[in-house]
Amino acid sequence: MAATVGSISCAGASLLLSSASGKYSSNQQACFRKLKGEFAALSLSIDSVAGSKSSAASRLSAGVARAAVTAPPTQYKTLKPLGDRVLVKIQASEEKSDGGIILPTTTQTKPQSGEVVEVGEGKKIGEKSVPSCVTVGNTIVYSKYAGTEIQFNGADHILLKEDDVIGLLSTEDIKDLKPVNDRVLIKVAEAEDKTAGGVLLTDSVKEKPVIGEVVAVGPGSYGEDGTRKPLEVSIGDNVLYSKYAGNEFKNKDNSQYVVMRVSDLLAILS
Repeated sequence: MAATVGSISCAGASLLLSSASGKYSSNQQACFRKLKGEFAALSLSIDSVAGSKSSAASRLSAGVARAAVTAPPTQYKTLKPLGDRVLVKIQASEEKSDGGIILPTTTQTKPQSGEVVEVGEGKKIGEKSVPSCVTVGNTIVYSKYAGTEIQFNGADHILLKEDDVIGLLSTEDIKDLKPVNDRVLIKVAEAEDKTAGGVLLTDSVKEKPVIGEVVAVGPGSYGEDGTRKPLEVSIGDNVLYSKYAGNEFKNKDNSQYVVMRVSDLLAILS
């Protein structure tokens, strides 16, 4: 009997023990009551362990999130980037939607812009030094997953390579972005609302556009001789580009823009 009871699940044991009182002798009933108490204690122990693991996992997750930001000791008051790196003070996250709704931290959009506060000495191509594409005081837009985030002098900063800078922005409209180096700003064509047969398409099944109009171009990248090479596209060109290339942005009027390197363009349409 003991072996049989020991081999069943906790839920099954609880059911069997609950109904045992009417079927067995007083000694057997006492044994069952003892086993029932042991099963209850075991269940509480399992719940306690599970709760501890969940709490530990939450603490670990929070610790990992905090560890993603580097925080130099407070004794250091200046930070000078090396090479072609720049130090940027990150723009604060939007805490409210356009309609005034307060957004929880998990839904706030991670900033991709900020003010340049320090600039390195620049890069060298061969024996020639080339100037940085940004200066202190510029508001820049940078690649989404680039750089090293730093908590410095009580504010959030990010240390970027110049190559991670997308462009300069003097307003809040992405359409006013001035791309740097070999990047171009493209206004994305609207997705087709109907199939060729006239069937209306919902947003979830619309094909992602890969065509757009060039609205701004950078000055070009540096060649091996240290001189800039002009880009092969011009403002007003309609271009075909790689589907998953670049950084996407939505303007205030909900129009879509994408910034990418000229090497991600596939063709000029005419």
